[in-house]
Amino acid sequence: MTLILPFKLACVGPRSIRCPLIFLPPVSGTADVFFRQILALTGWGYRVIALQYPVYWDHLEFCDGFRKLLDHLQLDKVHLFGASLGGFLAQKFAEYTHKSPRVHSLILCNSFSDTSIFNQTWTANSFWLMPTFMLKKIVLGNFSSGPVDPMMADAIDFMVNRLESLGQSELASRLTLNCQNSYVEPHKIRDIPVTIMDVFDQSALSTEAKEEMYKLYPNARRAHLKTGGNFPYLCRSAEVNLYVQIHLLQFHGTKYAAIDPSMVSAEELEVQKGSLGISQEEQ
Repeated sequence: MTLILPFKLACVGPRSIRCPLIFLPPVSGTADVFFRQILALTGWGYRVIALQYPVYWDHLEFCDGFRKLLDHLQLDKVHLFGASLGGFLAQKFAEYTHKSPRVHSLILCNSFSDTSIFNQTWTANSFWLMPTFMLKKIVLGNFSSGPVDPMMADAIDFMVNRLESLGQSELASRLTLNCQNSYVEPHKIRDIPVTIMDVFDQSALSTEAKEEMYKLYPNARRAHLKTGGNFPYLCRSAEVNLYVQIHLLQFHGTKYAAIDPSMVSAEELEVQKGSLGISQEEQ
């Protein structure tokens, strides 16, 4: 991974693709938490970029920094996949650039539209003072603690490992972005194609938060996973990768395609879709 302005990036896939898919991680995540998506999607011909956040303390600062990153990479428009905090920041960036759009579509995984759901807006400005162990304890409090299947257990272990790699300022800044008082203004991004991806089992998001997302994006495609917890992109990667392909399929043959058109055909995607038993209603 390379350090660019000052995001850490994993960039894979054909440079000829001018509208790639960019992955934005959750609070505890680094760029490599999406390694299963990177491996699969690039193998199918997609251009993919996964990133790790630098230390930003407010949403405007993040949006300005991310816009400069896209300028540096010479990318006019991108597709964004955001997990939890990453999904919220993806929406805020789309909102921030709505007068000169830089986001062509959104995939929002276990994400939210209003930070007040965490009931910590009043402590958001004090995270920078807290020691690392206390910040990690706050994050770990949202991880599943009950019995889970082996794949979910491995995903949790992996995310705990990534959490351990983060320093105090990185964690404090991410929790600040996650909890400082802010919400998405849907009228500014209502024309952007959206897929909402969430799970039916236990996750850090409440049912009310999920319902609010559905209300905010009434025309969004819904990608429901029966299980997957907080990190379906790790423990249910085959389903997540397929839903990502289904979302991106609508842009094939346009200048906003994230794939080399010679690599994957629609017929192949239909076969994969059928193998997982995904119904038309779930699309």
